[in-house]
Amino acid sequence: MRVLYHLPLSPYARKVRLVLAEKRLPFDLKVEKVWERQPAYLELNPACTVPTLVEDSGLVIPDSRVICEYLEEGYPDICLLPRSSLGERVETRRLVAWFDEKFWDEVARNLLWEKTLKQSLKLGAPDGNALRAGYANLKQHLLYIGWLAEHRSWLAGPNLTLADFAAAAMLSSLDFLGDVDWTVSAAAKDWYARIKCRPSFRAILADRVNGMAPPPHYGDLDF
Repeated sequence: MRVLYHLPLSPYARKVRLVLAEKRLPFDLKVEKVWERQPAYLELNPACTVPTLVEDSGLVIPDSRVICEYLEEGYPDICLLPRSSLGERVETRRLVAWFDEKFWDEVARNLLWEKTLKQSLKLGAPDGNALRAGYANLKQHLLYIGWLAEHRSWLAGPNLTLADFAAAAMLSSLDFLGDVDWTVSAAAKDWYARIKCRPSFRAILADRVNGMAPPPHYGDLDF
């Protein structure tokens, strides 16, 4: 059985979990506390980040973007990078980069890092300025997601793509913390409700973290 090393609230690991589930590829999950820098894990992934995917064959694939490219090339029956439209593939990749990089830098780093990993590493209380910046930036990103959802069937165009899962992975991690104000954009909320109703999302919505409880709507498919 392939194994995915992850942390429950890592949006990058969640993105890979969603892609694996959407492609109907079985896998086992193994929590890896990367801050402990275990020698055995460093041999698999010298960067000591999650996720890392280990295939049945022993092939080790680190980094969420590399893993998603590998899964798209190796298991193309269910396609998350549209084959029929070069423009839609470009737009999908643009939005994946948007959420993996821009959304992380402006929103998730300020909220997830400050409220979860920073405490795990015993680096002190959350920085109020970082939290305020994260919440302010999140509002703008929700408005952008809403704009995309109002003008397209899915974020990158007419088809469900990797862009939707990159966005949903980030938002689901923040939603677990109760940090997403869904009143900001009805269109963004409707899009998220559609994607979290998919079977691939079930395991994500079942996630629980010791000492933390998600808000009641987190696992509610009807919000």
